[in-house]
Amino acid sequence: MLEIAAGKTTLRLSRPLMGAAGAFGFAGEYAKLIDLSLLGALVTNPISLKPRRAANGTRVVPLDSGVLIHTGLPNGGVRKMHQLYAAKWRASPTPILIHLIGSADDLAECAAFLDQQPEIVGIELGINDALTAREVRAVVATVRRRTQLPLLAKLPLYQAVNVAAAAADGGADALVVAAPPRGTTRDPLSGQLVGGRLYGAWLKPLCVRLVGQLAPRLSLPIIGCGGVHHPDDVRDFFEAGAKAVQLDSVVWARPEMVAAIANALNGAELTRMAGALADEWRPLGETAERRTPLILAPPPAIVPPPPEL
Repeated sequence: MLEIAAGKTTLRLSRPLMGAAGAFGFAGEYAKLIDLSLLGALVTNPISLKPRRAANGTRVVPLDSGVLIHTGLPNGGVRKMHQLYAAKWRASPTPILIHLIGSADDLAECAAFLDQQPEIVGIELGINDALTAREVRAVVATVRRRTQLPLLAKLPLYQAVNVAAAAADGGADALVVAAPPRGTTRDPLSGQLVGGRLYGAWLKPLCVRLVGQLAPRLSLPIIGCGGVHHPDDVRDFFEAGAKAVQLDSVVWARPEMVAAIANALNGAELTRMAGALADEWRPLGETAERRTPLILAPPPAIVPPPPEL
């Protein structure tokens, strides 16, 4: 069991898997597809201090190796979202962490509000890609002063090595490595260039390398995130030094693999005798093909319509 201690409470993960921000919705949107109790914790879609509307135009562009997503991070603001989802968070079989976005002052105000809500077990900060190490330290420290909840900092992929120590110095209790990178591609339907976050199995080697670089240098827990689509992917993160792993794009491409990954980590993988044919066994949830590298476009449910503002 991973324990992430803070001043007010300790986040205890009974399982080493977490639902990543932006992948599982705000509460139980995927409960009919996935047994959420298989996760040690669930991080909500990003929430801001003030309401945000959905992005205009194309939001999802399938790629040969994954998918680009541009949503605008729609939500009704932290107080409205709490009003809408508090009952579901209380009833959730999985502990709920809130992923926060915004300026340092906005993040601090959100954190102070969430600090008073008993159904919230922790906060994950989305660290802006453009921040310097000094700015990251200041942002995390500002939030740390306003909450005693466990505080996770989700680091940008291409700045993780540069800002990890600063986030730790600022008071983060754990680091998430890493947030999906940004990219731009042409939408085949509209013909327009679209920018957004990139997801896919190809991200895993990049993120595992970062975990391996950071784990020996830092004393706080590191949570791996990016491109996990198979139990072996989780094992790679663990071997690199991660204490837990977040799942994201696998839930859109092959949601049945969440159970397969969880059960495999608990020793429930099937085995076969040496020399058996390839079609004579398969791990739980697998098809005859070991894994599917192509990530299909996620269903609309991953970008729930914003509440009335």
